Amino acid sequence: MMLQDGSTQLLCLTASSGVPLFTRGASRQLPFSIIGSLNGVHMFGGGHGVLLSSCETEGGGKVVWRVFHDSVMLIAVSGGGSSGEEEIRLQRLLENVWNSMVLVLGQDELLQLRNVERLKRDLRSCFCLIDELLEEKHQGLLGNLTHCADSLLPPNPAVLQEAVDGFAQAADSEFGCLFVHGRIAAATEKWWRLAPQEVVLLSALVRTLSASGSASCDHPVFLPLGSPTVAHRLLRFQLLPGADVCVLCGPTPSLLRAEVQLVGQFWSPLVETLRSCLLIGERSLPGSVPLRPDVLALLLINRETRRCVSCVQLSTHHALTDPILSTPRCWELLKLFYIFCMSRYFTQEETCWVAPEDRAQGGPTEELQHGFSHQPQQCYLVAEECKSYGLQTQQHQLFLLMFPSVPTFALRKVATQTLSDIISATGF
Repeated sequence: MMLQDGSTQLLCLTASSGVPLFTRGASRQLPFSIIGSLNGVHMFGGGHGVLLSSCETEGGGKVVWRVFHDSVMLIAVSGGGSSGEEEIRLQRLLENVWNSMVLVLGQDELLQLRNVERLKRDLRSCFCLIDELLEEKHQGLLGNLTHCADSLLPPNPAVLQEAVDGFAQAADSEFGCLFVHGRIAAATEKWWRLAPQEVVLLSALVRTLSASGSASCDHPVFLPLGSPTVAHRLLRFQLLPGADVCVLCGPTPSLLRAEVQLVGQFWSPLVETLRSCLLIGERSLPGSVPLRPDVLALLLINRETRRCVSCVQLSTHHALTDPILSTPRCWELLKLFYIFCMSRYFTQEETCWVAPEDRAQGGPTEELQHGFSHQPQQCYLVAEECKSYGLQTQQHQLFLLMFPSVPTFALRKVATQTLSDIISATGF
């Protein structure tokens, strides 16, 4: 085994010559000889008409390769985990890392490899965002995996929506967004029209900028799908600790004018409203949404808007009869159950872990689904730590973790009631 269990290392090389550009993740980096071997075996396969996309090591590790535009090769090496689920996670990681490099540097900079040493220096500006994706520092944010925007449903959405629309318009922009605890609380219509991958990466970028401690910043960004070669300005302002607003705009307004004139005009009257949003915290749902005490965690996806809300609810109600799970373990189990459902049963609007060049060949999901005479709409999983239930409708997907003591026959009722309660209270 090349790495310790649970650790992941990311390697970036030039596709043509295999020159290392950077490595991120894992405290103990792989030796240069192993990096060269990983690149060499991929090149050997390509020279014989074989596309090597992944393999499993004798020690249970996983290696995944991906070449982007015949220019950059990304390799993800994981120390362990369930084979199928781990490959899905790593494939999504490589896709996100490439898009984050485009977001910061632009596609032209990555395709025109005239000066490798200069590119190495330029890529350092991507490290904070790449580490955000690699290390998953912010617990409970699943957008990197689902490619749905992590959202927070505020108790008074109309007031915040009006403020975001007005603030963006005053900043000569149609793209504005309010973040609370790293989740989107309100955004303009054009912001939601961005590609889901772009919305997720912009959210991650804003989190890294906010973590830097600056009250405001003016950051150039390229939209990986919408505008990979022409930069836009991302203006970000901290309204309160944990609450940030940003706009995508052109040459105007200046950062100083927006900070001095516009931020106070639109957001000073809403300080108490913002504080009420901050109190929601990681629950992501307003207090008006009742959750049954036997629900451990949930992930709810709106398939039309590509938004998601998620939360963990630890209760002492079942402490005497059920195992006690930590919050990080609940998030981990929720991710694994999501991958389990999406890789075997449910459909999705985008093929998130199959490379474009591989899609024509089909994958395990397609092969498994061909065995059904219908499209599965619900599934469940019973394990020692919890019971899980997945529910898919035309508009929503719900993934629910419940205590083991909940009767298996009652799982469906709990799931349908939870979905109904959230939709009726929030309109999500």
